[in-house]
Amino acid sequence: MPSSFELRSFPNDQALSAAAARDWLTLLQKSSGPHTAALSGGRVAKTFFTAVADLAKASGATLANVHFFWADERCVEPTDPESNFRLAWENLLRPLGIASDKIHRLKGESLPSAAVAEASDDIRRVVPLDRAGVPVLEMIFLGLGEDGHIASLMPNASLAVQESREPYVHVSDSPKPPPDRLTMTYPVLAAAENVWALVTGAGKAEALRDSLRPDGMTPFARVLRSRPQTSIYTDLNEIAAGRSK
Repeated sequence: MPSSFELRSFPNDQALSAAAARDWLTLLQKSSGPHTAALSGGRVAKTFFTAVADLAKASGATLANVHFFWADERCVEPTDPESNFRLAWENLLRPLGIASDKIHRLKGESLPSAAVAEASDDIRRVVPLDRAGVPVLEMIFLGLGEDGHIASLMPNASLAVQESREPYVHVSDSPKPPPDRLTMTYPVLAAAENVWALVTGAGKAEALRDSLRPDGMTPFARVLRSRPQTSIYTDLNEIAAGRSK
């Protein structure tokens, strides 16, 4: 499938995060029912989480109906500075008082096989499934690595990781430490109603450029080709300007 995406350009990560926060809260307010979202880590995540929390408080918008999942997690304790859960807890979930039954964290401190099994069972229990049995999340937020990875789907991923049909899988050989991680799989990223990638920093320019090519070989390129539409929020204005010519 040819890649189909919307590329939105901003002057910096603060403006990008504010826009993504505003757009997400607007989307959430269009429906009063339960919502499902998956969060990622990365350098822009803290700025984005803070923007969501601040805007929700200022506007009176509620995230009480959102079930929070994670696109990936490092195999560390939830209190570890490297924990994606901790980043979201400190900057989004705790400030907004999100109820514990709406927080579906990946248990990076557990035996990976047990953590993957528990997470896969949990997401299937809460999130509607498509005809192939793949959970269909309403929203997945992604970052982009300098090597083009998304979640913890790395360019060197084993065939077992690349072809997994389970919602979550264990990655044991990440080239970016720590090597052990838990990650959503490609089918879940393909099936989501919305995927928004927040891409900031000059170090991501080549990875983004490669991913947007029709023959791109990065993990993000694979995600783009698997979906009818993906939104990309970026402060890499030279790439956005080049695509608009």
